Amino acid sequence: MGFKEAISYGFRHYVGFNGRAARSEYWFWTLFVFLLWIVALLLDLTVLAMFNTTGVPVMIVLAILATLLPSLAVSARRLHDIDRSGWWAPLIVPALVWGFMRGTVGTNRFGPDPLEGKV
Repeated sequence: MGFKEAISYGFRHYVGFNGRAARSEYWFWTLFVFLLWIVALLLDLTVLAMFNTTGVPVMIVLAILATLLPSLAVSARRLHDIDRSGWWAPLIVPALVWGFMRGTVGTNRFGPDPLEGKV
């Protein structure tokens, strides 16, 4: 899965906690979220700093809210790929470590292999 495809799939299935996500989908999504948050932070610090009198970083808050649920869904699907419960997703450190692991080859209890027929 490519970068644009991973972003599109992440937003289209933003509440899709079922199924599996390949490493490429997970890491492209994570890269996108990281870059989006950096851009939002830069906007808050430069452009919006002149107009924002509340002190709340509006753009970063909006970026976090827009990507929180899809990020949890992609993380849960990635954990499903290594045959782990999606409930591990809120625990960031184990989820990141497991994000590097190769998924279960073939079908597991969460569904078919997302890479089946692509390798």
